[in-house]
Amino acid sequence: MYVLFEEAGKFMAGRVMSEAEASAQVELDSGKRVKVKAAQILLKFDKPAPAALLAEAGELAQTIELDLAWEFAPEEEFGFADLAADYFSANTTPVQQAAALLRLFEAPHYFRRAGKGRFRKAPAEIVQQALAAIEKKKQIQAQIEAWSQELIHGQCPPPVREQLYKILFRPDKNAPEYKAVVEASKASQKAPLDLLQQAGAIDSPWDFHWQRFLFEWFPKGTGFPQLQAPAITDELPLAEVQAFSIDDSHTTEIDDALSLQGLGSGTVTVGIHIAAPGLAVQPGSAIDQVGRQRLSTVYMPGYKITMLPDAVVQNYTLSEGQACPAVSLYVTFSEADLEIQKTETRLERVPIVVNLRHDQLDDRITREWLEGEDNTDHADVPVSRATLGFFWRLAQTLKARREVVRGKPETFNRPDYSFKLDRASNDTPPTGEETVLIGVRQRGAPLDLMVAEAMILANSTWGQWLAQLGVPGIYRSQASLAPGVKVRMGTKALPHAGIGVPSYAWSTSPLRRYTDLVNQWQIIACARHGATAALAAPFKPKDAELFSVISAFDAAYSGYNAVQSGMERYWTLRHLQQQGITELDATLVKEAAGGAWLVRAETLPLVFSVMGAQGLPRGTKVRVRLGDIDLMALDVSGTVIAQLDAQASGVEAEGEEDDTESAGPLQIAVDLNETSPSAS
Repeated sequence: MYVLFEEAGKFMAGRVMSEAEASAQVELDSGKRVKVKAAQILLKFDKPAPAALLAEAGELAQTIELDLAWEFAPEEEFGFADLAADYFSANTTPVQQAAALLRLFEAPHYFRRAGKGRFRKAPAEIVQQALAAIEKKKQIQAQIEAWSQELIHGQCPPPVREQLYKILFRPDKNAPEYKAVVEASKASQKAPLDLLQQAGAIDSPWDFHWQRFLFEWFPKGTGFPQLQAPAITDELPLAEVQAFSIDDSHTTEIDDALSLQGLGSGTVTVGIHIAAPGLAVQPGSAIDQVGRQRLSTVYMPGYKITMLPDAVVQNYTLSEGQACPAVSLYVTFSEADLEIQKTETRLERVPIVVNLRHDQLDDRITREWLEGEDNTDHADVPVSRATLGFFWRLAQTLKARREVVRGKPETFNRPDYSFKLDRASNDTPPTGEETVLIGVRQRGAPLDLMVAEAMILANSTWGQWLAQLGVPGIYRSQASLAPGVKVRMGTKALPHAGIGVPSYAWSTSPLRRYTDLVNQWQIIACARHGATAALAAPFKPKDAELFSVISAFDAAYSGYNAVQSGMERYWTLRHLQQQGITELDATLVKEAAGGAWLVRAETLPLVFSVMGAQGLPRGTKVRVRLGDIDLMALDVSGTVIAQLDAQASGVEAEGEEDDTESAGPLQIAVDLNETSPSAS
C-alpha cells in the first residue's frame, strides 16, 4: 500500500512499511524511510507507483479549470476527494483525487484551506480581487520585460528616466523600474551605470553628479521662498573702531571682521566682530525655518548654495563702508607678552573700513613682509603693516599656546587647493565642460592664520561664557588625540583636544552655519541679561530642540562635505583630461586588498588606487602611469612605473584628515545578485 502525505508544505508519496495507530513508517522512492503521522496522510492507494502518481497528478492538475471547479464546489467546507468526484466522476481514481488536491492547494485565491485535506471556497468578491491582482502582476512583469528590452537596445523608457536617481541611490527594490534596470544589466552583462548612460538616461557625467546631489539634498530645488528680512530695531551704540574683514573674492556672506585698539600703548584690545542676524531673525520665523532646513551653505568648485537668500544675507553681512550691527568680542591683551587681561561682549554697530580679499593679497602679505624682512611698500594694502603684523604675531602666539595644550604641534604638510572655473559668472551651476584651474595655497598662510586663530579664540571664549552663565549651546568636542577618537557635537562645554581649547562653540559664521545662528541667539541673551540669561535665552538646558538641531546638522554637514569632495574629485579628473596628464608623482598612503595601494598625488587633490607597489613601505614616493578616467564613477587607477626615493618619508603628519574614503569608484544601490523578479 502507498500513501500520499504532506510534509512542510510539500506533497510526498511512498510505500507503507509498517503502520501503527498514530503513525506509519514510509519508504520513499529514494530508499529513505520517514515516520509519517496519521494526521499527515491524505490519500491511501495501491496503484500507480508513488512517483507515477505524483507525475500524472501534476499534469492532470493543470487541466482543471479553476473557474469551473469553483462553480462545482459546495458553499460549505469540503474535501479534495469531494471536488474530484464532482469535477471528474463519482468513481474517481487516485490520480484524479491527487490532481484535485494539488490544484486546490496551489489556488489559495479560489480555495482556502480548512484543515487536513479540507477546503472552503473563497467569496466571489475575494476571487475577483485576487484574479485582478494576478493579472496586474502579469502586466507588471510584462512591462518589466519590455522596459528591460528597451534598455538593452539603447533606449531609456521615460518612467526609468524619471526614477533614475531613486533607482540608483535610494531604490524601492520591488518597483518595476528598478527591476527593469537589474534585468537589463544582467541580460546585457553591463554595469548599471554603463547601461543607463548608453541608453541615454544620463545626459553627461557632470549632470549625473549634479542631479544626484539635488535628489539627495534638494529634491524640491534650490530656490528660496519669498522672504522679507526683518530690520534690526535695537538702538545699538557705534563702536569706536575701524574694522576689516578677510575673505576670498567669492564670499558674499561676510560673517566676521577684526579691529585693533591701543597698539603701542602697552595694552591692546582686539575686536572680533560677528554679523548679527540673530538680532532680527527669531527662532520659529520664516527665515529661521529656511535656515534650519538647509543648515549650512553648500560649497563646490565654481558654485555655492547659500543657507539663506542673498537678499536676506545682504541685510546683515559686514559690508565695507557701513556701520554694521554685530556681536563683538573684545579681548584685552598685555602687548608685551600677549597674556589675556579681560574679555567683554557687546551688541553694537561696527564701522567696516574694508573687505580684504586674501586671494588678491596673499602674494604681498607674506611672513617676510609682516616681520619686516621685506620692506616693500605695499601702498595699495588698505590696512597698516603694523596692524596686520600684530595680528600675525598674535596668531602665532595663540597657536603655540594651543599646541602646548594639545601636547604636540599642529603639522599640516599638505597644501590647500583652490578650484577656479573659467566662466563669466558663478551665479548658475556649471555645465561640467568649463576649463578648471587648480591652484595651491600652503596651509597656515598669514592671512588665513590670523582669521583662524581669531575665530578659535572667539568660539572658545564664548563657549566658556555660555557655560559659566548656565546657558546651553552647541559645542564641538574631542576627548583626546588617540586614534579613532572623533569630534562630536553636543550641548556640554567639553574640551576639544584636537584644537587645544577647554570648549569650542561654533559662533562666528551665523550667515553660513545654522549652529552658529543658534549659538548667537544664546550669546545675545547673555549680553543682554548677564547672570539671568538662562531664563531669557531661547533654548533652555536639555532642550529637545537643541538635540534635534545637532542631529540634523551633523547629517547635513557630513553630506555637504561629501558632495564638495565628490565635486572636487570630478574637477580634478577633468583637469587631468584637459591638461593631457598621463603620469603623476604620488606617495603610498594605504595598502589595499589584492596587492593594490592607495596613493596621494603630490601636486593635485587626488587619492587613487595603483598596482605595482608590492613590497614598498608606506610613504614611498613613486611615479604612476594613469589608466582610463571614468567621470561617471569618479574613478581612475594607475600603475607604478618608478620609485622616486630610496626610502619612505615616514608616516603622514598628525592632524591630516583622512581623505582616502573618496578614492575608488562611486557606489550605487543596484544589486545584481538579487533574485530576478520573474523568479520571485
